[in-house]
Amino acid sequence: MSKSALVTGSSRGIGRGIALRLAERGYNVAINYLQDEKAACDTVNCAKAFGVNAFAVQADVSQPDQFRRMAAEAKRAFGTLDVFVANALGDLIGFMLPPMKMTLERWDEASGVQARAFLVGVQETAPILRDGGRILAISYWPGSHGGGFLPYFAMGTNKAALEAMCRYFAVALAPRHITVNAVCPGITDDSIVNHLPPELCASMLAWLRSGWGPTKRPGTPADIGGAVAALCSEDAQWITGQTIAADGGASLMNPELPLDLQRPEA
Repeated sequence: MSKSALVTGSSRGIGRGIALRLAERGYNVAINYLQDEKAACDTVNCAKAFGVNAFAVQADVSQPDQFRRMAAEAKRAFGTLDVFVANALGDLIGFMLPPMKMTLERWDEASGVQARAFLVGVQETAPILRDGGRILAISYWPGSHGGGFLPYFAMGTNKAALEAMCRYFAVALAPRHITVNAVCPGITDDSIVNHLPPELCASMLAWLRSGWGPTKRPGTPADIGGAVAALCSEDAQWITGQTIAADGGASLMNPELPLDLQRPEA
């Protein structure tokens, strides 16, 4: 029996990596995009190269009516879903303001594409998910668990909300054996990170490579796709309501200790 997945924000970056890894595992995939139809079509073609069915669907996940339409299109194309991945990020650059300067307008926009979109997404996809299906939300550990990345305030607090919602949904959907988990990528190359101001992007990547990431490299979309695919496997059916860091160990580093004390022995 073929399996199917809907991945929001999957025309580029991490979402694309997730969609292609699922396609590689034999999942039919619905590729959601907001504006870049060309990138979405390219991702569709790459997915089809694995011998699966794939199609692009334009929808703004912050608009409930558009999300409902997208879910209906997935149902028409596939009949049912096995996986729903909430990955769409929204206008990260536009949301980047520290807490004391955050406006209600920007806060509402961040919530609309994150916490509210996840609520609508789960409510719309759960009825067409097969029992034993998978729901995953893409979060970000430093934003949801820390407080030092001040410009990330609106997005980080919404990511924390996503993780909490995963726990509630995990309990609510447990009778149907649907698991609900959050995955926290670390800094990932070929992602939204590359759309940040060049000096900020370079600084973040250099920070990891200097040793604050134990593997001394950023993640890749394929790395995150692999983590999501693992949680979609039969072997992961007993993992639910969890927040899992897929960051190459970056979240293990301790900012209170000198880096020299944390370097692996040669």
